[in-house]
Amino acid sequence: MGVEERRQQLIGVALDLFSRRSPDEVSIDEIASAAGISRPLVYHYFPGKLSLYEAALKRASEDLAGRFAEPQEGPLGARLLRVMRRYFDFVEGHGPGFSALMRGGPAVGSSTTNALIDSVRQSAYEQILSHLGVSEAPARMELLVRSWISLAESTALIWLDGRRIPRAELELQLVHDFAALAAVSAAYDTEMAALLNRMVKDEPADGPFAELVGRLMSLAP
Repeated sequence: MGVEERRQQLIGVALDLFSRRSPDEVSIDEIASAAGISRPLVYHYFPGKLSLYEAALKRASEDLAGRFAEPQEGPLGARLLRVMRRYFDFVEGHGPGFSALMRGGPAVGSSTTNALIDSVRQSAYEQILSHLGVSEAPARMELLVRSWISLAESTALIWLDGRRIPRAELELQLVHDFAALAAVSAAYDTEMAALLNRMVKDEPADGPFAELVGRLMSLAP
């Protein structure tokens, strides 16, 4: 293999192993064995486990950030639901690695890995703003979107510990959470009230936002 081809192979092998066990539990020997090469050859392409982990994380972070990309067509609720399905596809497919990354640990404590995590969050933030039709968010809108992204992260981490709630229910619940956060913000801010009106104006009767309204009304005495 050429140098870049071999590097990409090792990154792929590492990602596969990290999807099954925490990166801290995966040794260079295991990566070398899975790739069919010797341990010294791994170090020929990467100076250490951390550099290989960072390269694997970079690929994974680009993949995760891409899960928030969605054509800006159709009702917002349906778009957010598709985003959450792709997000949880990633979480489920990279469980131990995702958990180790978001919770921190010896293998993920470098400034490089922290910067990559921040880049994913920023990319997600910008993608959601584009769905809302704004380029620069006022204070409460920024709070809404960043809080929701953090909520999605924490929900995914809790779900990975036992998966006691059906995944599809959590995906829908997170879309409902976005609408609920927007509704609370709308009570304090006229710009957020206008956003909420735009969100629900074109929402179909069988859409996620309309379903939330139905669920809440059923709770009324």
